[in-house]
Amino acid sequence: MALSACNTVTDEHGRELTVHGTPLFPVASYLDDLVIDVVPWHWHEELEVSVVESGTAVFSVDGERRMLEAGSGYFVNSGVLHGAWEAATGAGRMHATVFHPRLVGGSLDSIFWQGYVQPLLSDASCRCVCFDPQVPWQRQALSAMEEAWQACKEEPPGYEFAVRQALSTVIFLLVQNCPPAQKVPSEKSLRDARRMKAMLQYIQEHYSEPVTAADIARSAAVSESECLRCFRAVIGAAPIQYVKQLRLQKAAELLQFTDRKIADIGGACGFQEMSYFAKAFRELKGCTPSEYRRRRQQEERQE
Repeated sequence: MALSACNTVTDEHGRELTVHGTPLFPVASYLDDLVIDVVPWHWHEELEVSVVESGTAVFSVDGERRMLEAGSGYFVNSGVLHGAWEAATGAGRMHATVFHPRLVGGSLDSIFWQGYVQPLLSDASCRCVCFDPQVPWQRQALSAMEEAWQACKEEPPGYEFAVRQALSTVIFLLVQNCPPAQKVPSEKSLRDARRMKAMLQYIQEHYSEPVTAADIARSAAVSESECLRCFRAVIGAAPIQYVKQLRLQKAAELLQFTDRKIADIGGACGFQEMSYFAKAFRELKGCTPSEYRRRRQQEERQE
């Protein structure tokens, strides 16, 4: 299995399109250097575990932000909207393992699925868990997550067994230590998440066009004020600010992976004025679009 940089690509619903692993072995491991690229807001059917290997990262899910230091990590359940980015106090570097529940659950009539995996998937109180190495069972989970990632990276003979065993340990620890009575998210937070998925879908479909807050609000059948509240509660940014960030991230991807002219890229990503595109890009990335393209191409040649 190849170890990859994480280039999250989503569909119009914000659902990740990346195929993680293969049908025979549905798991993949990734490196996330948050200085180079953020992990955009997205969701997927697979489960995800991630460890911060250096620096500091900001991780957010369900409107709650957590500052994660090196050695800590998180678990994200199936279908949960989440994202991560660098913290001002220290550039974060993480490695993630994303796997389909059937990898550890087996068939639907197995004890592994019915006794452990299915209860976790249906547990509304366990949408996300952040792991602190100071807590014994969480330290054990972090160790198992590290074992799974290293096995994927090095691929020794029979590494598939090691990966499945390590991830099974993580699932067992979660089921044993996160009982449903612990904390059930409110109906309001679940409703906000559903509305956010609808509004993010609209933005994904129309970011290259003129988009207003009213347009975004209508896509989820809410008022502009409710749209603003949802964005601030879940993402921590105003809707138009998020649109701008998404446009710049899409532009960065095109700069890195295509030879299209910079002016064409700006227009394709919703920027009508090239001077504003260049200014906004510099504010986000710390360099001009042309400098960004040159740097990323040099980095790729060095790898």
